Amino acid sequence: MSSESLWGRVKGLGRGVGSGSGSTIVKSLSLALAVYALICLLLGWYWSREPDMFSVRENAQAMLPTLAERPITGAVTTTTAIKVARVLLDKPGGYLSNDIMPPGVLLDNIPSWEYGVLTQQRDLVRTLRDSFSRSQSQSTEDPDLALADPRFSFTADSWMLPSSESMYREGIARLESYLDRLIDPTSPDAQFYSRADNLRIWLEVVSTRMGSLSQRLSASVGQVRLNTDLAGDAEASQSTERGAELQVKTPWLEIDNVFYEARGATWALIHYLRAMQVDFADVLQKKNALISLQQIVRELEQSQETVFSPIILNGTGFGLVANHSLAMASYISRANAGLIDLQELLSRG
Repeated sequence: MSSESLWGRVKGLGRGVGSGSGSTIVKSLSLALAVYALICLLLGWYWSREPDMFSVRENAQAMLPTLAERPITGAVTTTTAIKVARVLLDKPGGYLSNDIMPPGVLLDNIPSWEYGVLTQQRDLVRTLRDSFSRSQSQSTEDPDLALADPRFSFTADSWMLPSSESMYREGIARLESYLDRLIDPTSPDAQFYSRADNLRIWLEVVSTRMGSLSQRLSASVGQVRLNTDLAGDAEASQSTERGAELQVKTPWLEIDNVFYEARGATWALIHYLRAMQVDFADVLQKKNALISLQQIVRELEQSQETVFSPIILNGTGFGLVANHSLAMASYISRANAGLIDLQELLSRG
């Protein structure tokens, strides 16, 4: 056999081995990618489940076993704020709004839900700092709440140096420190003042948030609205002139984001209102306003019903296809009307 023939057989054998190895590598990579995609799909489905409601009374009892023996004004509201923040961070998948890897980075419904919860948390903590914990406008603010407020106000999508989760956990630690001092009879500097004016201040903030959410939800189908910016005040002015009619429409890709932001906001608000029923019970009874607050909670509970559709539908108001945004806006609008009436009741002598 000539050397040329032998060398040809060796090269042919090498090509066969190389071709087989390359095919095996491609198949292995394809299988690995398919398994990874399946895992991401399953995790994405599991992480997209919204957390369940919890009992604010049972949560307070679990965190403070002695609460039944010695009720403490403000304890239920504070423990509820702590629990809501923990759920935000420790639910399945953890905090997703700052994820940079699949499947978290591919999800948008739960991050929108998280932002709705976070907005309500920020408003409550700020009111704790500015109103609930202070006897009057010239009194000194609580040191723990003064540190908790900016922690929760930190940007929602930072993933490192520092991460959003680390800042929010610091905020939780400050709330826990405030709670420890609140229940300590030897620490009178930590207070929670259950007064009608304090509750009214927080309700005004909540009402503004709900009004904005209602308008954004209603804009899912697009509307031409009359400009009422300066209505009711003949001498009012504004920095920039706007037209007599305004075209308002939520972009198509943001409709589900607004819907789930509203779901998160109302989820958190239900818990906070239930906590207020406990800590402001005497005030509400005196103003004959307890039933009004309970009706507001009932309206908001309707917003937490299970969404059976795999997508958020955006049909016209009287069309064949449902419009989930308009249904959510209806519940929020009715609750917001109740919030405005409740503020009026609390303002009366």
